[in-house]
Amino acid sequence: NTQLSISVFRDKKSESWTPPNLHHPQRHPPQALPCHHHPPQPLPRANGGVPGPWSTGLCDCFSDVPNCCITYWCPCITFGQVAEIVDKGSTSCGTSGALYALVAFISGCPCIYSCFYRSKMRKQYMLTESPCIDCLVHLCCECCALCQEYRELKHRGFDMTLGWHGNMEKQNQGVTMAPYVQGGMRR
Repeated sequence: NTQLSISVFRDKKSESWTPPNLHHPQRHPPQALPCHHHPPQPLPRANGGVPGPWSTGLCDCFSDVPNCCITYWCPCITFGQVAEIVDKGSTSCGTSGALYALVAFISGCPCIYSCFYRSKMRKQYMLTESPCIDCLVHLCCECCALCQEYRELKHRGFDMTLGWHGNMEKQNQGVTMAPYVQGGMRR
């Protein structure tokens, strides 16, 4: 077993941290490993908070064929999974998916609801608004946009089948709490 040691380099011009390029261009990028103490966080940016690229392209839907099929036939499921993670568990997958389906049934255009989650996700993870503004991405390519958002969260270490609370439970399995002492500390 070999271990990979990751070092962080300091960029003298911008005075910010820059992660080294660790993957070969012809290989897939390494999967993010979940942190056992904190939820996945936005990756540090070398350019002082300027948004970075998505981990996969908008049209890379077939890189995750099962999700592509589910999203094509029932986009409310993928949307619900994405929304639960983006909302950090404040809304459930079922509730978000049902609202998405209701908006789709009433208006015929569920992108008026889903595009707000793309914007929220981009802000949380410092992602570029590409290839165009979020509402247009969802209006023109709803399924591709949902698949890209799903893959991005998966790339950041989330198990999308577990939801927010399941991911937090999984990450905190090895963490033990200090015992509670009644009355606190005394001199």
